[in-house]
Amino acid sequence: MKSLLKFITCGSVDDGKSTLIGHMLYDAKLIFTDQAQALELDSKAGNRNGKLDYSLLLDGLMSEREQGITIDVAYRYFATENRSFIVADCPGHEQYTRNMAVGASFTDAAVILVDASRGVLFQTKRHTRICALMGIRHIIFAVNKIDLLNYDRRRIEEIFIRIKRFASEFDFNSVLIIPVSATEGDNLVAISQKTPWYKGSALLPYLENLDVEQIVQDGCFLMPVQRVCRPDQDFRGFQGQVEAGEISVGEEISILPGNESARVSQVFIADKKGLSAHSGQAVTICLDREVDVSRSSVFTKERDVEFADQFKSSVLWMDETPLVQGRNYIIKCGTKELPANVQKIRHKIDIETGNHIQASQILKNELASCDIALSQAMVFDSFKNSRSIGQFILIDRVTNRTSACGVIEHSLRRSTNVTWQKTDITRDIRAMQKSQNPCTIWFTGLPGSGKSTIANELEKKLVANGKHTMLLDGDNVRHGLCRDLGFTEDARIENIRRVAEVAKLMNDAGLIVLAALISPYQQDRENAKNIIGLENFIEVYVSTPLEICEQRDVKGLYKKARCGEVPHFTGVSSPYEVPESPDFEIDSSKCEVQDAVERIVFFVENGKR
Repeated sequence: MKSLLKFITCGSVDDGKSTLIGHMLYDAKLIFTDQAQALELDSKAGNRNGKLDYSLLLDGLMSEREQGITIDVAYRYFATENRSFIVADCPGHEQYTRNMAVGASFTDAAVILVDASRGVLFQTKRHTRICALMGIRHIIFAVNKIDLLNYDRRRIEEIFIRIKRFASEFDFNSVLIIPVSATEGDNLVAISQKTPWYKGSALLPYLENLDVEQIVQDGCFLMPVQRVCRPDQDFRGFQGQVEAGEISVGEEISILPGNESARVSQVFIADKKGLSAHSGQAVTICLDREVDVSRSSVFTKERDVEFADQFKSSVLWMDETPLVQGRNYIIKCGTKELPANVQKIRHKIDIETGNHIQASQILKNELASCDIALSQAMVFDSFKNSRSIGQFILIDRVTNRTSACGVIEHSLRRSTNVTWQKTDITRDIRAMQKSQNPCTIWFTGLPGSGKSTIANELEKKLVANGKHTMLLDGDNVRHGLCRDLGFTEDARIENIRRVAEVAKLMNDAGLIVLAALISPYQQDRENAKNIIGLENFIEVYVSTPLEICEQRDVKGLYKKARCGEVPHFTGVSSPYEVPESPDFEIDSSKCEVQDAVERIVFFVENGKR
């Protein structure tokens, strides 16, 4: 029997994906008797006038049956005499593209449906590009609903030609185009007499014989460590799945990122001791000597992987909030999680043509090429060499939603050419010299709320108490450091990032930094906090109401914004997100400035957190 085949069905909405798989299973007698009886019963209440609705074998959600569409990925396990299968039936609606991407992330092949009555649609092309992004190299285009064209060879072959032109853009290992009818069963299990001109294979026999095995070079062992197993003092094992190659007792392996080496003393497959393990097996490996190994370490043998803190990637953006340069996320790659920053958007990819388009932001369901910087160096490999440590997801730090999935293309040279230069005079020495605890006091609030006024008075008080300070005012930094930036969302993100980096350097110099910026977005303030350090960041929300700020209008900007002369003005044409849990909240219309200053001074000088 051939190895397990994992494949997906995808394509545009209502192309017949669920019906195709359901009918194939039914005709091949791969469902149980009670399932067949339930299908017959459910179909009587369906929308096919009592005829069997094969999609019901996969669409199990009530909302799916009501709407006649697939919403979530439906997994079906089945086996023939020749092979075992796992099929992921994916939704076609644009709204559920992220669900399709999840299904594609673990499969070896894809059956992409094309409605013969509508041709190759935009969503069909998007799903094909996502399959290519996710590393699927075996594609079957099933041209469905040929019965609606009365099995017209000329019209069907015109669709074949368009598909071949589109598929030629990609580096697929195999491409097959099959004319099928999901409702009538043509060319699903056996060749149909209604398409005598088609000389290829039916769908199920083709899937049974499809060779998706990847050739792995001898000795290229790779295993990311998922867990350190220490049930007692006498046993220490490292658990994970062998992602490539094989390993035997007595062989020497490298442990990254420490670049230590050790020999394998024991191998356990489940709870059974063995002499060796190979790709795909979950194992516990014991070493012959004590080495620093933890979750996210990587075991390798005779394999070159990369260790860097920046890389070029291709991503599918899945969040409602657009992707812009400078945003910080949590990246999960293999078993490693750490903060990451989208340093640069190189371009987005036109779904229709594949052309590269310059873009300042990426919207939901768009594909893009980005440079990503990590908070520290990480072990990874290019996706073409390793799926396990070559693909990743980006997680929103505020909402904890998965914002993107992506693949690593290669490390950036600057990530390995530039190294951190250690110095003898440290932050602690500078802080001791100044007899103070360096920190950043970050003032946020609407324009005119009183941030700069309070920050100025606070600095005067701290200096009078013998403290060493620096005030970074939002307007002042735009005269130099951020002179090139505007007020669009991506410019604001970069503005705050630069100020946070400068504040961190000044904290390292031993200074107390006061930063007074509108900083309207919660995520950007979180980014600043993470750059500076949670223990060194004091957030002060100046919560003066909008009507009071507008009455003051010290700079006349509210009046201009109301007249449309100042675009992207916070509080008028641009939103302000209220801090969720600031260290201080000060309403300058109710609280005297000196009272606010005294509270913050006590907080800073007594180290109250």
